[in-house]
Amino acid sequence: MKITIITATYNSASTVRDTLESVSQQQYQPVEHIIVDGLSKDGTLDIVRTYPHVARVVSEKDKGIYDAMNKGLQLATGEVVGILNSDDFYNDRDVLSQVMEAFKDPAVDVVYGDLQYVKQNDIQTVTRYWKSGKYKKRYFYYGWMPPHPTFFVRRNIYEAIGLFNTDLRSAADYEMMLRIMVRHNARAHYIPKVLVKMRAGGVSNASIKNRLRANQEDRKAWAMNELKPFFFTTWLKPVRKVIQFITR
Repeated sequence: MKITIITATYNSASTVRDTLESVSQQQYQPVEHIIVDGLSKDGTLDIVRTYPHVARVVSEKDKGIYDAMNKGLQLATGEVVGILNSDDFYNDRDVLSQVMEAFKDPAVDVVYGDLQYVKQNDIQTVTRYWKSGKYKKRYFYYGWMPPHPTFFVRRNIYEAIGLFNTDLRSAADYEMMLRIMVRHNARAHYIPKVLVKMRAGGVSNASIKNRLRANQEDRKAWAMNELKPFFFTTWLKPVRKVIQFITR
């Protein structure tokens, strides 16, 4: 059973090598690694071309990261699809082996695990630990979500429910997970270990203004799926993030 990994890049020369290394060193095979680049100008593609495991490279103008992810999904041929950002990397060589072992169960639609944030220039220093825990549908109503870079889905699920909604700037991954897991009742399997490390960053919590904008998008994500959250649901999401800093 083949797994497709999609990586969207744009001027990612300073970090993409770690991403590529972590995929190329995976013990599981076959792996189809697709790079969707937004016309980088900093040597990103020169680095990508030194990795023979990369199955396909597309470099053209896009409408943002979720548009790039959609292009990757449309090119994917693996039975399972994962998305690994260009500043993320797998924690060890066995990650995809463990993921695909879980997918041997035909009842499993989604596999996810834990994630650690690390410093931009010191990937050995953990700044935040996102421990997902086992899934129950009601958890989404209390601000829960799994970390998207650890989120693996059968490709036929995407084919059935559609692509990322590019009208959302920061919450398209959240909306996709709501669509898959809550609206369409996907059956999920949790791997209780760190699957991915991510360099700290992101804009959704960089200021109160950005947090308010992200909260509005989170509410749109529920409305798009004709789901009604509790009044406190979207406010519990950032609270959970604060807890992850404390418990790292």
